[in-house]
Amino acid sequence: MCAVTKSTMMGLLLAGICLPWQAADAQALTPAEQALHVLNRLAYGPRPGDIEAVEKEGVKQYIDEQLHPERIVIPADLQSRLDGLNTYQLSISQLYSQYGPPSFPPNSATPEEKNAARRRAADDITPQTHLARLWQATESPRQLQEVMTEFWFNHFNIFEGKDWDRYWIGDYEKNVIRPKALGNFRQLLGAVAHHPAMLYYLDNWLSSGFNTPGAKGRYKGLNENYAREIMELHTLGVNGGYNQADVIALARILSGWTIDIRDMKEGSDSANFVFNPKRHDNGVKQFLGQTIQPAGQQEGEHALDVLARHPATAHFVATKLVEYFVADEPDPALVNQLAQRFMASNGDIKAVLQVLFDSPQFWSRKNYQSQFKTPYQYVVSSLRASATPIVNPKPVSGVLNQFGMPLYGWLTPEGYKYSQQAWLNPDALLRRINFVNGLSNGKSPIARAEKAPPPATAEAVDPLRLIQTLGPMLSQSDVNTITTSPANLQVGLILGSPAFMKR
Repeated sequence: MCAVTKSTMMGLLLAGICLPWQAADAQALTPAEQALHVLNRLAYGPRPGDIEAVEKEGVKQYIDEQLHPERIVIPADLQSRLDGLNTYQLSISQLYSQYGPPSFPPNSATPEEKNAARRRAADDITPQTHLARLWQATESPRQLQEVMTEFWFNHFNIFEGKDWDRYWIGDYEKNVIRPKALGNFRQLLGAVAHHPAMLYYLDNWLSSGFNTPGAKGRYKGLNENYAREIMELHTLGVNGGYNQADVIALARILSGWTIDIRDMKEGSDSANFVFNPKRHDNGVKQFLGQTIQPAGQQEGEHALDVLARHPATAHFVATKLVEYFVADEPDPALVNQLAQRFMASNGDIKAVLQVLFDSPQFWSRKNYQSQFKTPYQYVVSSLRASATPIVNPKPVSGVLNQFGMPLYGWLTPEGYKYSQQAWLNPDALLRRINFVNGLSNGKSPIARAEKAPPPATAEAVDPLRLIQTLGPMLSQSDVNTITTSPANLQVGLILGSPAFMKR
């Protein structure tokens, strides 16, 4: 990796990346380091003044506030901008009727006309969905809620590019993931299972029991996709103790869980999930060692209860939380502690996180500034630290595409990886450096309307203010290297430094 030295700045940065990281020691984090730590893990890094504010308030108070987002007021300007995203305010059925198949040209239309109709949906809906996520990630004071929104969306991943999911992905995040991100796991699991975006993405809306009256046309056949993924990825985990017979049983249990297309075409505000008894397998099932008697939709609700309360689910979710918030290699003792709290609290996400944030592992210097940022974390933290406003989301989406982590763009249901191994390579470092160099002069296309020319004059990012914003993230040696470098390289050296690559 150290051979990649295409410029003086690149050489400086890669020299820093290639040096061994400072050895961990037993010294407790200072108050400033604690403030930076919670802002890097419970938030997407500090904005100007954040470290001082958290240090003054105290990290325990900050954590308590973040665990209760309903107590934190959304700034009026941010709320007004969110309210002004017109497609983001449409209901599931309104999105379907205005942009979905009913609004496509008739069968006699040419392929070009049909593609034009689909492009209209992409041009109207996608930028607003991306803006809503990016505005809240960069500006919302409810930072832990935003971090957990990303975490749970990735856990219950759906792909934006799958036809109708482009219309519904914003509603899925806005009305299912975000409001339940710090709530109860069973309620979150159930809300995901009932949402048209998930029913469509994993094809359960087409699933019908064998020889049921409604098993006709495109609805003919039992679909195992959702049943398999709900156990492998959403609850028990790949080694959670289920087998193929359980997959088939759960698929039978969930047969008839579908989408009310007729109500959607009519624009009904209540159009959403529907249970179709004519497509449900009414036979007796054996699922995870239990006999499930015929009970219609309640069979599925009971199966979700069983999965949400299973010890394997507690362990699987706890492992993922420790990997995200503490270290790529999860401490088994902490995982077990979180899993026990998950079981004892009946899946109270807030209670599990409280145990995690109180743990010595979370506060260990060994785990401070130890995790390599994903592309999304890096981009959002760069925008926050430099106070770059997002006026045009397309350049941000484009950068994330280049970095290999497009927003809502992971095709398969397992979601993105969060580990250093997945994202650290020389090409990624160079791309990151190029991105943050583009923020330094204040003329980034992100900060101006689409197609608007660069301003004749703009306020460049102040490297000294940026150093102050990041507080103890940079060592005195880092600061000396940066401040003695050419002025036009300093912001890039800060945001492209080995220290800023970590969280």
